[in-house]
Amino acid sequence: MSAVERCVAAARRCLRVGRKSLSTSQSLDLAAQVTAVDLGLKPALLYDGNGAGVEQVQRYLSDLQSVGLLSGSLLTVELDGNSVVINVSAASSHLERALTDCSVAGVDVGSSLERPIMADPQTQLKSTLQHLQRLVGDLRLQQPQQPFRVGSRSAGWNLCTVFGLLLGYPVVYCFDQTQSFENCLSMTPLTLTTASVTWRA
Repeated sequence: MSAVERCVAAARRCLRVGRKSLSTSQSLDLAAQVTAVDLGLKPALLYDGNGAGVEQVQRYLSDLQSVGLLSGSLLTVELDGNSVVINVSAASSHLERALTDCSVAGVDVGSSLERPIMADPQTQLKSTLQHLQRLVGDLRLQQPQQPFRVGSRSAGWNLCTVFGLLLGYPVVYCFDQTQSFENCLSMTPLTLTTASVTWRA
């Protein structure tokens, strides 16, 4: 069985929800994204391919690891019902850099604003970055075969900001969710920018 066939088979076997499984293209896209996390090209991946739970995502990773398609260094984290695949080393480096160099920009999209504005990173991102650094530190002690459940410690975390930081985005949305979960982006036209790179092997 080729590596492509193994990736598709693992996704269909481990991530099936009811009768629905991932298509071939979805399976291959997921394998490429997980490989990028495994290689440290990005710190984490938010799994949202279907309704598969964190245990299913963990089985998928273990399946690919058992046939040598992944290194075995990835961890699965459940964060407020969401499954996140994390490369602890890459995430730790990214968060440290973001905290010390202010390499991540925050955009305040609070509902009280007329339009988004740049956030003060020292006030709106620093606390979240410190929480995430502690979380990643705890993950270093975690067994890779078991999902890590963040649980109640994430209460009050702005998941929009958390996921942006964990996934390595250079710009993340911030807003004070104690005031409102609404934002000022309603009816704001979005611009989609796509970048790609090719090289010779």
